[in-house]
Amino acid sequence: MEDDSSRRPLKTRSTEWARSLARALTSAGISPNAISAFSVVAALIGGAAFIGASRGWVPWPVGWVAGAAMIQLRLLCNLMDGMVAIEGGKKSATGDLWNEIPDRLADTIFLVSAGWAVGWPWVGALAAWAAVMTAYVRAMGAALTGAHDFCGPCAKPHRMAILTVGALSTATEALWRESGAVMKVAIVVIAVGTCLTILRRIARLAAKLKEARP
Repeated sequence: MEDDSSRRPLKTRSTEWARSLARALTSAGISPNAISAFSVVAALIGGAAFIGASRGWVPWPVGWVAGAAMIQLRLLCNLMDGMVAIEGGKKSATGDLWNEIPDRLADTIFLVSAGWAVGWPWVGALAAWAAVMTAYVRAMGAALTGAHDFCGPCAKPHRMAILTVGALSTATEALWRESGAVMKVAIVVIAVGTCLTILRRIARLAAKLKEARP
């Protein structure tokens, strides 16, 4: 197995179901880049589901549950593209681009759509900007030190977990009201937490650079 320090440490990779699915995708001839691209499709469907629920185009609980399901599908794509590339031996010359750019698009689509759906588009936009910035700081740190820093408190898995719980909780609002109050809280938590993550990663990078200086 190839060692790749740019890969986020995930215990899920060692599970039998993940390995089996990766082997099946590899055997089917599906490329890692195609899997990465499909994560954006999942984000588009999920974002549309959020907005559709808020506009009454689809039943409230259906839209939010569908959006939550698409978040998980996006994360599954993020897991599988790396496993098919590395464990399946299908890493391409442009693989690093496909590994990063669709992630930034998916983050932006989900977060902006969630904020827009509950009437707080500026909070969703702030959360999306912060999500992109965390990746930028991580990439800059890798360029300067050779190591990627995936620390939180709101790294990608944490953001998507909060957004998933927020979406599922918002779906239950159909039992009492459909205000999007839970998702508003979730988006604010993601925005604030991700901004803190940016600051923490910058501080950790600065400390590492100072330690390395002779």
